[in-house]
Order: sequence, then structure tokens, then C-alpha cells
Amino acid sequence: MMGSGKSFWTKKLSKKLKSGGYDLDFLIESHEEKTIPEIFAEDGEEYFRKSESKILRWFGEKKTFVLATGGGTPCFHDNMSWMNKNGITVWIDEPIDVLAKRLAPEKAHRPLIKHLSDDELKTFLANKLAERAPFYQQASYHLQGNAISDAGFAEIIKKHG
Repeated sequence: MMGSGKSFWTKKLSKKLKSGGYDLDFLIESHEEKTIPEIFAEDGEEYFRKSESKILRWFGEKKTFVLATGGGTPCFHDNMSWMNKNGITVWIDEPIDVLAKRLAPEKAHRPLIKHLSDDELKTFLANKLAERAPFYQQASYHLQGNAISDAGFAEIIKKHG
């Protein structure tokens, strides 16, 4: 989900693994030469999701890397299945209250939530999680609570060398 710490953990893990760390949204913005909000406003979500899927699949050529995807990435164009076939996926499952607290100050930069009040944000996140959970549940690993930690990720890394 948005606000779960995907970018934070990507930076941290890529340093630990001494491998490339990438943020899919950043790569989309670079490729499209527009911000995510501009892409949504000018081209629409469907265009964004197609571009996202195309750029995601560039990683089929790479061997070792850590990639932060957007919260919706697993839910479109068979992306979750592709990611599971081509790597190790982790669902970072933070509570709705934590997500809302993190996201409230940055709503203006997030197309899906920019128009919501803080109260509406929690409802939106709960509904979005319910909608996305069937995709997230397909992840190789599901980290919650205290497992969202250096130790939790170290355990995953240990299992995969």
C-alpha cells in the first residue's frame, strides 16, 4: 500500500545487499518526463498502468536488485504473477492508521488521495486495501508489525542467499 515504506526499505536493502535499488514510480516519471500526478491528469490511470507494467518488465533483464513498486502495481496487467516468477515479492502490511498518518502531509502529491479529507483518507485506505488484498496475498512474503524490521528482511534474505 502507499505509505507502507516501500521506498525506505528499498534504499536500506539495496545498500545491505550491495545491489541496485530502484523506485518504479521514479523510473516512470523519468521515462514519461512527467510527474505521476501529471500523467494521471493528462493521460489517465489506464495509460499510467500500461507504462508501469512496461517499465516493470524491464527488470526481467536484471539479476540482482531491489525494487519498490507503487501500491497498485500488483493489481494490473498480471504484474503480481510476473513479479513472483521473476523475483521475491514482499507485502509490507502496515496498519491503516499508520498509513494515514504518513500520507496525510503528502496528499497533494498523490493522485488517488489528493482530494480526500483526513477522515476520508482512512476510509479510502481501508477500501483500497480490501480491493488489493487478493493481489498482495500472492506475495512470497507478508511482513506485519514487528516483522517489518531489519531482522524481518534479514530472514528473507537469508532464505534466498
